[in-house]
Amino acid sequence: QVQLVESGGGLVQAGGSLRLSCAASERTFSRSVMGWFRQAPGLEREFVAAISWIDGRTSYADSVKGRFTISRDNAKNTLYLQMTSLKPEDTAVYYCAASRALFVTTTTTDYDYWGQGTQVTVSS
Repeated sequence: QVQLVESGGGLVQAGGSLRLSCAASERTFSRSVMGWFRQAPGLEREFVAAISWIDGRTSYADSVKGRFTISRDNAKNTLYLQMTSLKPEDTAVYYCAASRALFVTTTTTDYDYWGQGTQVTVSS
């Protein structure tokens, strides 16, 4: 069983930056597509970014392209999300997720394991 623990959320002003981390408990992390999702109050969970374990290929939601960067350190079993130029509409609970898919996927139901989430609040 893969366990995922997010950290790094908090309160930041618009235009600021945050880096989220997700620590995985097992080596299966190195063979999983890893993704970040977010959920704002009253809205459905939405895809933010994902990264392949095979070739490091990434995918981003249009709303975060050019502002967020996903990366992974397989040696440390850790996933990162560097967020810059944050906007109030980025406010949400951010979730780390792992998928046994071979290639990057943006579909929520393709992800098998989820963290507990970390709150990101961007003030205007």
